[in-house]
Amino acid sequence: MGENESAGGGPDRHVRRRALLVGGAAAVVGGVALGHDALSRLWWKLPGAQRPRAEGAVDFAGARWVAASPANYRRADRPDDYPIDRVVVHVTQGGFASAVKAFQDPGHHAAAHYIVRRDGRVTQMIRELDVAFHAGDRAYNERSVGIEHEGFVEDASSFTDALYAGSARLTARICRRYGIPVDREHVIGHVEVPGTDHTDPGPHWDWARYLRLVRAAPPDSGTPSGSATPSGSGGTSG
Repeated sequence: MGENESAGGGPDRHVRRRALLVGGAAAVVGGVALGHDALSRLWWKLPGAQRPRAEGAVDFAGARWVAASPANYRRADRPDDYPIDRVVVHVTQGGFASAVKAFQDPGHHAAAHYIVRRDGRVTQMIRELDVAFHAGDRAYNERSVGIEHEGFVEDASSFTDALYAGSARLTARICRRYGIPVDREHVIGHVEVPGTDHTDPGPHWDWARYLRLVRAAPPDSGTPSGSATPSGSGGTSG
């Protein structure tokens, strides 16, 4: 026992007990003042608690779900714990199947939220509420959604009309969902992340065209889909 826990107690012990009880009551009142919404965002942060997940759910309606290895991302509750204010554009430097294989490999230590194929089809591998290890910078990982694009930075033919269109619709929905401005400060390439050694999306990526397509994308609800159709194999990190 510590010296403050000696037998007998005395008046000081009762004063401390009363202070503890009053403090506890104040904490309860303060908790009520937080309101139901705030408490519902905080409960899952208790030790051992996790926010409920619907298996196979996607954030972009029409995307196909293929789960990345849990070693390549960190569970979170964005944007409640980390505000999202960036979209980071990547290029896989390989085919779609090799990228998916890499993101499912726990030894790869990296994965993006989405992969867009040359035909414009979108596969989601990590939920947007989670922190994907895609940017090579912790702060940027926490604040951004990462989108990989099938192709090679040195091959202009990688960036097909369908790829641009499919990716632009995806980015438009992400920007609307989180109130992200559609400009080059907030929609960036991997090469622009501080400290990176990557060059993607490279000199052949047409930023003016891409942002024009993002701004022109038709409005939608941006509501996550409750389920997704599992794809086969599928994409890697640029």
